[in-house]
Amino acid sequence: MSQSAAGEGYDLVLKGGRVLDERNGVDGVFDVAIKAGKVAAIGASLQPGTARVEDLSGCIVAPGLMDIHTHVYHKATSLSVDPGLIARRSALTAMVDAGSAGAGNYDGFRDYVMNQSPYKIFAFLNISFPGIFGFDKGVSIGEARIREMLPVDRCVAKIEANRDRIVGVKVRIGGPVTGDLGLGALEVALEAAEAVGLPLMTHIGTAPPSYGDVVSMLRPGDILTHCFRPDPNSAVGRDGKVIPEVRAARERGVLFDIAHGMGAFGYETTERALQDGFLPDLISSDVHVIAIEGPGFDLLHTMSKLLNCGLTLPDVIGMSTSRPALAIRRPELGHLGVGAAADITVLRQVESNYVFEDVVGATRPGVTLLQPVAVYLDGKEMEIGRRPFEEPFTLGSHCGHDHHKEEAAE
Repeated sequence: MSQSAAGEGYDLVLKGGRVLDERNGVDGVFDVAIKAGKVAAIGASLQPGTARVEDLSGCIVAPGLMDIHTHVYHKATSLSVDPGLIARRSALTAMVDAGSAGAGNYDGFRDYVMNQSPYKIFAFLNISFPGIFGFDKGVSIGEARIREMLPVDRCVAKIEANRDRIVGVKVRIGGPVTGDLGLGALEVALEAAEAVGLPLMTHIGTAPPSYGDVVSMLRPGDILTHCFRPDPNSAVGRDGKVIPEVRAARERGVLFDIAHGMGAFGYETTERALQDGFLPDLISSDVHVIAIEGPGFDLLHTMSKLLNCGLTLPDVIGMSTSRPALAIRRPELGHLGVGAAADITVLRQVESNYVFEDVVGATRPGVTLLQPVAVYLDGKEMEIGRRPFEEPFTLGSHCGHDHHKEEAAE
């Protein structure tokens, strides 16, 4: 907790919200002061002086949400969606693209999407030279089936030239994505990640190879994405317990990411894993051209889903802010310490009768939803978007900020 001299030139004071900042151990009702795009102070009853004041009583004030698994190489790859739409709708300040681009087309992603967006966009570079090129409604062509499409030297060179934005290597493993190459694609991706000293994010799909075989090859800091995918090939064995290879991987420091998507969140797997004391490390959406239509929708909806599965609100916030920032080795993000960028997400938790659905059609009644109130990016208030798929199911509770949403339904 910190406080500078009372009202010392603050630009904005966010007053009276429940501040949840896992990195700095903050969970309580406090004010947050912003000056010159940075967090200037956090404390009880800060004196605003001449600063603008926003009453956030009853709201959740968190570091800016970061979705660590998205697909946002918009209009250049068939699976990708508009990063601005997703950021506005899901109250994001940062997102990480999970391998939409490879070494062969990353420059376009950087120049025409990343550099044109006000939001903080990073990328895992696909080990496959063309990235994910054959994914759309009714189309699924694996990008890691042929060894010649996975040139380690080109991946490494592109990362070395773009370390400001590229945070690791991505590979999709399993079934038709890798075909007969199987674990060979994972070996190649690990070679590239090792060469650049960055994490590997690996998608786990249907067998072969098995979940256990894939996770056993991962190193400390690597990320197994789609961690609670449904059977077949899930993290849970026939005995209803998390398989030993997954436990061993966590002990090594492998991170486990939700990445809901269209095929990677099953209630049976999730509930059994949670009952066995195995929580995810990271919450993400795997938002893409199909998943955006549900049942995953986006990060905020996936957070609400995990909250209704019994995770605590502080854990859900931490898994979507501090932990992903640390996973991509950007410790300057994901927290509200004094001097940090004033990337802030303001939410409200409301009662709801929303019926959540997993990727195989299983449903669970919900009792609460997280809804966006405001987003500040480097201290500037950003537009937030409507959530028409949830709006009919919010039953009450609001906080003080008079926010403005886009009028058009998205």
